[in-house]
Amino acid sequence: MNTCSPTVKRPWKVPKGVNVDTFGAKVIKKPVLITSAYVNVDTKKGIDPGFVPTTEAELLACLADPQWRVCSGFLYKIMVKKPDGEDNSVIPFVPNSAQRRLMARLHYRNIICKARQLGFTTLVAILWLDHALFNADQRCGIIAQDREAAEVIFRDKVKLAYERLPEFLLQRFPLARDSASELLFGHNNSSVRVATSMRSGTIHRLHVSEYGKICAKFPDKAKEVATGSLPAVPLDGICIIESTAEGQEGDFYDKTQRAIAQAQAGTPLTQKDFRMHFFAWWQEPAYRVDTPVVMTDKDREYFGIIEGETGATLDLQQRNWYVATRDGEFSGDPEKMWQEYPSTAKEAFQVSTEGTYYAIQLAAARKEDRICHVPHTVGVPVNTFWDIGNSDGTAVWFHQRIGFEDRFINFIEGWGESYSYYVKQMQAMGYVWGTHYLPHDAAHKRQQGHKVASPEDELREFSIGGDWTIVPVVDEVIHGIQKTRDAFGSMFFDAEKCALGLAHLGNYKKTWDRARGAWKIHTPSKIDGHSEAADALRQFGQGYSAPRLIEGKTKSSRNWRVS
Repeated sequence: MNTCSPTVKRPWKVPKGVNVDTFGAKVIKKPVLITSAYVNVDTKKGIDPGFVPTTEAELLACLADPQWRVCSGFLYKIMVKKPDGEDNSVIPFVPNSAQRRLMARLHYRNIICKARQLGFTTLVAILWLDHALFNADQRCGIIAQDREAAEVIFRDKVKLAYERLPEFLLQRFPLARDSASELLFGHNNSSVRVATSMRSGTIHRLHVSEYGKICAKFPDKAKEVATGSLPAVPLDGICIIESTAEGQEGDFYDKTQRAIAQAQAGTPLTQKDFRMHFFAWWQEPAYRVDTPVVMTDKDREYFGIIEGETGATLDLQQRNWYVATRDGEFSGDPEKMWQEYPSTAKEAFQVSTEGTYYAIQLAAARKEDRICHVPHTVGVPVNTFWDIGNSDGTAVWFHQRIGFEDRFINFIEGWGESYSYYVKQMQAMGYVWGTHYLPHDAAHKRQQGHKVASPEDELREFSIGGDWTIVPVVDEVIHGIQKTRDAFGSMFFDAEKCALGLAHLGNYKKTWDRARGAWKIHTPSKIDGHSEAADALRQFGQGYSAPRLIEGKTKSSRNWRVS
């Protein structure tokens, strides 16, 4: 058999006539597992997981088969939450359909983009524990997104599965060390560890749980994983990165996109390449609801698109589940549904333009080829438009007015940096400065070290050239946003130097009102790092007036766009 078929489980009993002591010695001494046993499980013939051994010879043969050990339900137990909300219960572990599909396609390097609650961390905990128990001198690790998650994974998945092993195996697989994060086995010097980071030594089996969240919330930790933990896995080791999606940036996004591209191109994978595994919500049999729900024409259109893209047929119960989950768990927010329960791999990283302020304007700029190569024109003053954060970030757009065109030639940003950080970059650009436009709060004086000064005062002290002006405040932010939208038709952006700023503009959106299930039109989101670039550009919409052209001057040539 090359799949792990679920069967009805019976309590484990050692076969009659088996001497536990001598049998245990045979289990330990017998070489039971080669290093790459879980690589491409579908190519390996094994014992049917539903087979029940009745003799010592049969039991030895079963324990020599990693597929039987993991899939039979006789060795390992897991904790599950009962559907009715009662206390958790411990049951034999039998892989579900998604877990079986992963085992059948497992490669040396694997990346999983998935719907929630499919049990991959549970599966990996069992695989790593099994590998450590039956192989000498192996180091198996799981990296969790935070300390609380690491404690739960270790306690409720790894340690519970070990402590619930059949008694005769526990006797022969004693612990040399039992800490709050690691089990070190005394019979073979192998270990399983769960932590928030791992760098030292070789890691023969590595699982990174919720790597997308680590990249989004803890970039320093993500860098440590990428530069320290992943390289610690040897070529013949196994690495599994798993997560729900967290936007279109970060190492998880980059690795996933590369794996998708290789899969679509049919490129043969080396041991260093990551194999893409995608698990959609509609592939999970449990995601169904019989109770009818209110379904809109927009919902039906969406399901039709998914069926067309995937070739799947979504029945009424699946559609009911999707709508009920989106409206019940996420207050109708479609982007959260794409992230947590994606229908396609592309959708997992999709960013909704619904609720964004500049989606239409950016789409028009791309269609009209106004996001392109925009060179600096020597001799023409460069204006700057700022958003200055008191405790958050600072962003600066660089602008030249050429004829009737507003050309944005550069963009810089930073968080927690002094004003000298930005001034130093500006001085290195070699521009002739025009006017520096600051937001209204840049005139507010506050304690700055040993003196009381405003941001405007401090910036003027650098004497970099140009004039400084404060942009008047608007009654409501939405009014400034609308002014910026109105001015967008004359804007050109350098595709390379303004890439970060443009990405922020595309993601600048309204705040979602969970109670009303609607967007707060007048309240931009400030929590995702996109508002600084948008607020800086808003100073252009609110405060900039183009100089009148001298009579007789003609509109400038656009040859720079194709030069």
